[in-house]
Amino acid sequence: MTIPRIARGDTITLHYALRLPDDRLVDSSFEAEPLTFVLGDGSFEPRLEEALIGLALGEHTRLLLTPEYAFGTPDPEMIHELARREVPDHLALKLNDVVEFNLPNGDAIAGTLRAINEETLVVDFNHPLAGINIQFIVHILAINGQKAAA
Repeated sequence: MTIPRIARGDTITLHYALRLPDDRLVDSSFEAEPLTFVLGDGSFEPRLEEALIGLALGEHTRLLLTPEYAFGTPDPEMIHELARREVPDHLALKLNDVVEFNLPNGDAIAGTLRAINEETLVVDFNHPLAGINIQFIVHILAINGQKAAA
């Protein structure tokens, strides 16, 4: 019997963890419910989805991803200077805090504070993990409803 491998459009269930190069944990589902999604439906980071293609049912692996295969390289166009008045007064701002900003269309976008002064803030709207090598640990639990042996 052939072991199924992940392809675009498959419904997959997995546990995952993201770790920094120094092994600090960024995010993980291993202590919670596994994640189920359709590969390519936009519910998971697209570059991480690409890394899953070809992995086998039941596979438990650690993928080392450079920025271009993880959260991208920082784009200088995504760093903006904003008027301090655009941020609610009740927020106690500190360098490297991630703050959510509301867009005119009602969506929200998160930005990392890179500089703070009396009149302005410098906000980096790149993904906080852009430019960083990532350890992507995955355990493939199911592909299209077919479950891995326990």
